Amino acid sequence: MVRECGDLRLLNPAVCLNIASLYPDDIVGIKGRVGMPAPLDPALEVADELGLPVMCHLDNPPPSRLEVVSRLRKGDILTHCFRPFPNAPARMRDGAVREEIIAARERGVIFDIGHGQGSFGFVTAEAMISAGFLPECISSDVHVLSIDGSAQSQLNTLSKFLALGVSLKDVIAASTSSPATAIGRPELRSLVPGSPSDATVLHLNEGSFEFTDVEGLIRTGNTQLTGCARVLGGRWHNP
Repeated sequence: MVRECGDLRLLNPAVCLNIASLYPDDIVGIKGRVGMPAPLDPALEVADELGLPVMCHLDNPPPSRLEVVSRLRKGDILTHCFRPFPNAPARMRDGAVREEIIAARERGVIFDIGHGQGSFGFVTAEAMISAGFLPECISSDVHVLSIDGSAQSQLNTLSKFLALGVSLKDVIAASTSSPATAIGRPELRSLVPGSPSDATVLHLNEGSFEFTDVEGLIRTGNTQLTGCARVLGGRWHNP
């Protein structure tokens, strides 16, 4: 078995370009899993040919955070953006946001959480939030290895940001309207009659709730989001 992107012979830009060209109404960007040893170059080349953004998954080095982030363009997305050391966006010794991260935001790079199995740390998140650097998008990256870990669900991930002091308004926007904008689908931001959007009815529970990051650190919050019902394709669904 070869680890995801562990064999560069499996990364064929021509095949990727062909598939994306066949489904222009469905493909909204090109994902690059960058790190040990997969490079960013193939994803950038395909995305440039298609006129689409890149979503860049930043893993353990090499390559370094500086090498990767400095190449992202306006509208590209850096996921796993609050990852712990190494390749963290803030220095651990003083919490300062690194210069290349600030420069990336200034030129229009979008920052997405992508919690997952190993990509969200409370120390990093606290440093970034203290510096006023909030993510545009909050996502869970739930998969077979993270659903039973610290990520668990999108609502659990959102609740962690409430525990870190981010407002409910900002947390919901980062899970709904901002991602719609990031993928170039503004019609998904709206709930006006005739819009294609689905909806989730949430309940904000009050109490004492423990949350764990990928390094096992624990933080306590006094609110937690849970789902009550869903509207999918215009039809109401209870839990």
